[in-house]
Amino acid sequence: MYSAPVDFSFQSITSVADAQEPRAGLRPLRKNKESKYLCGSLRLNNNDIADLSNFLHNISCFLAEPRKLAWLDLSFNSMSHIDTVLCELRELRVLYLHGNNICSLSEVDKLGELVHLHTITLHGNLIENQPGYRSHIISVLSYLKKVDFSAVTGQEKAMAKIWHRHDPSKLTIQQSPVHRTST
Repeated sequence: MYSAPVDFSFQSITSVADAQEPRAGLRPLRKNKESKYLCGSLRLNNNDIADLSNFLHNISCFLAEPRKLAWLDLSFNSMSHIDTVLCELRELRVLYLHGNNICSLSEVDKLGELVHLHTITLHGNLIENQPGYRSHIISVLSYLKKVDFSAVTGQEKAMAKIWHRHDPSKLTIQQSPVHRTST
């Protein structure tokens, strides 16, 4: 299914259900007998999508084989979390989520089921500023080859394993009771 991506970028849509006509590209889009696109790549970037409600149903309206989606660009939208519906896209290899509003590193953990995922982008989200950002991503998605357009090295993978075992966010901190003296 190597063909031009179905491109709904820069259309000011707030939901995938709002997608009407894809942008024209340099290569023509191929369709099947039911006028659904024969494509494994989908661009939904630079819109105002906040969540992926009914995502699979919505993309099945225009993609011939939505579960075979291999490349998905959801960058520069308004998403604050990673929807678990993405895990139903078992063939997903490339996922762009940069430039959204994702603020919790634990959101990345949801993608652990995507064993074919080799490239992800998450820079430009609030999580980028959290300590251990890259190590966390590499530790929970150990099969990645690129994070934020930068190759994952063998040394990073080894360090991420160590980091994961000693992740400060997983430790519970025992606080001693506060002693007050009365005056």
